[in-house]
Amino acid sequence: MIRLIKNGVYLLNGKDVVNPKEGMPATSEAREKTITYTILRQHNRSHDKTKMQIGFDALMSHDITYVGIIQTARASGLKEFPIPYAMTNCHNSLCAVGGTINEDDHVFGLSAAKKYGGIYIPANQAVIHQYAREAIVKCGAMVLGSDSHTRYGSLGCMGVGEGGGELVKQLLSNTWDINAPEVILVWLEGNVKKGVGPHDIAMSMVKAVFDNGFVKNKVLEFAGPGVKNLPIDFRNGIDIMTTETTCLSSIWITDDVVKEHYDTHLRSGDYKELKPGDIAWYDGMISIDLSTEEAMIALPFHPSNAFTIKELNENPMDIIKKVEKDAKELFGDQIDFDLANKIVNGKIVADQGIIAGCAGGTYDNLCAAGAILNDRSIGNNYFTMSAYPQSTPVYMAITRNGITEKLLEAGVVVKPAFCGPCFGAGDVPSNNGLSIRHTTRNFPNREGSKPNQGQISSVALMDARSIAATAANGGALTPATDMEYDNRHGKYIFDGKIYEKRVYQGFGKANPQEELKFGPNITDWPKMYAMEENMLLELAAVIRDAVTTTDELIPSGETSSYRSNPLKLAEFTLSRRVPEYVGLSRRIKAQDMERREKNAPQNILDVLAKVGNADELVKNTSFGSCVFANKPGDGSAREQAASCQKVLGGDANICYEYATKRYRSNCINWGIVPFTIASETTFNCQAGDYVFVSGIKQAIENGIEEIPAKIINGNNVTDITLFAKNLTTEERTILSNGCLMNYYAIKNQNN
Repeated sequence: MIRLIKNGVYLLNGKDVVNPKEGMPATSEAREKTITYTILRQHNRSHDKTKMQIGFDALMSHDITYVGIIQTARASGLKEFPIPYAMTNCHNSLCAVGGTINEDDHVFGLSAAKKYGGIYIPANQAVIHQYAREAIVKCGAMVLGSDSHTRYGSLGCMGVGEGGGELVKQLLSNTWDINAPEVILVWLEGNVKKGVGPHDIAMSMVKAVFDNGFVKNKVLEFAGPGVKNLPIDFRNGIDIMTTETTCLSSIWITDDVVKEHYDTHLRSGDYKELKPGDIAWYDGMISIDLSTEEAMIALPFHPSNAFTIKELNENPMDIIKKVEKDAKELFGDQIDFDLANKIVNGKIVADQGIIAGCAGGTYDNLCAAGAILNDRSIGNNYFTMSAYPQSTPVYMAITRNGITEKLLEAGVVVKPAFCGPCFGAGDVPSNNGLSIRHTTRNFPNREGSKPNQGQISSVALMDARSIAATAANGGALTPATDMEYDNRHGKYIFDGKIYEKRVYQGFGKANPQEELKFGPNITDWPKMYAMEENMLLELAAVIRDAVTTTDELIPSGETSSYRSNPLKLAEFTLSRRVPEYVGLSRRIKAQDMERREKNAPQNILDVLAKVGNADELVKNTSFGSCVFANKPGDGSAREQAASCQKVLGGDANICYEYATKRYRSNCINWGIVPFTIASETTFNCQAGDYVFVSGIKQAIENGIEEIPAKIINGNNVTDITLFAKNLTTEERTILSNGCLMNYYAIKNQNN
């Protein structure tokens, strides 16, 4: 059972949760006693306690993001990596499209590690977050990653996932700037029953807090007597999924279980005990009784769309029909989504099972799956199953302890470390197929299908234990709590020999003479212009969905191969959600280029004439595209969700609120003004309508947060108020300069 306490609580000596009462220290004082604030203050360079400027201890990227980050930093004056920067190759490891381009990125990454002093982990050696757990994190440290699931709180290290622009700032010895966050206590009690795994707890928690925004942009701090009952892989599995709650970061108390992790990985000196002070204040609390948690399933199209497997099996048709209704709202009539056909003889039958990535491919998960499938079979019907150990050391351990043998004998295909199934770059199900996965997300099309080509398949999230139980039952959904199995297995022993032989450890060994190795697909960013006095926006996409994910803004899957080519990648922007967006944006950008060449198209002049003197306004009014969505940016940290809009001429986004800080930060770093409108404002505009913002440059530079604008729809001109709230001084300058790269270029010129 999960309870949410919204009014805030004190925690006394890490043991007793009490409500506010007289005699307690002020909440602002007691919040400093949390583990969260102890770590944040140690990394804060600001003198203003409410406006933090954080410097991180290490950086993590993978091969979808590090090329763009290094190219941006290089264009901004990078000379050497100032802190450890580890680059894994776990996303573009499957060279399915584009010929040499994925491997070209890998060669570029190694050359950059040699030139600037980085850490390079070759393809299939480890997924990004497992390598961090094994080799990078430290108790009390902070790590910034260009992947949204940068979460290492269970190991006593605060992880933050952001877009590449924020890593560029760290590479140039600048800071991550945030308002001092609220902290939510996650209080664990009891012990999980056999068959319940970390994904079950995580999905239950995401369900409880996602829709209501209870933890949005706050830090989750885990404590309570139930923590000691959880093995480290179990804690890691819950922690990695805190990203799906939309929290800012996470941290856990540390104990002998965490110490054993560091001892096992031959890094005993990186452990230290972390616990709250004598009286610590939390702005809210999530109370979880682990003993009451059940085997769960998160149905399409979000990890929060969760039910107990028992509940689903008892009432499959009504629940499935709701998912089909959601699909209809998402895709309209362009595809025929039929999930009800998975109900066979009253049971839901899946087509595929996957255990993979930073959440699924842990040693404990694979051991449990092997135990359940021991002397059983996944069968020779339509159901298939794959397992991806999350690193070579984990793969070696399950092989030496006989787990690989059990999985293979049951019919499971065991593959090397790779994140692909999590985002549609491997194991794409058949059309209208249902895949059950212990991965992090099940957003629309994230599994790799292409609705614009008449395809659709779907993913339901489940824990590895219940996936194995389902596999043993021919694909019929089965909670692992219904299975008898013996999960005794050998203790995990870390063998780092392969890392010693294959990982390039270049931190502190920068060689400026090293030449970067460029493949033909690795291109520089196109020119981006500074903000002008006024802004004319044409709406190129209007999306009315409750939430718009980054997977919809820029699809994953094979598009990942083009992440080093901004112009090529931009062609995929919103392709699976608003296919006409790219053509509209390209036309808008072309017309702005005509304007810049003193040959303004007549349609721009006609629109400007409705709000003033067109001949004068056209001289200092930019013309760009704009996306409206109710709540954009849930999901991945990928900066390309914003940079692709910018490459196509995007100047602003308008919404009621941004789903995540990281997407909003990406917009700012790419010079896209993150406008919001009041919740009571009705936005009736359609694609093709215009928004004119007079004096935008002055407003942004002077910190004006409430900005009047005009909507032009045909001959109708109406007023609207746009907000540009909570922008730091640096962010305002970045927007004024046109993007982060321009900002650094100007800084370097002035120095």
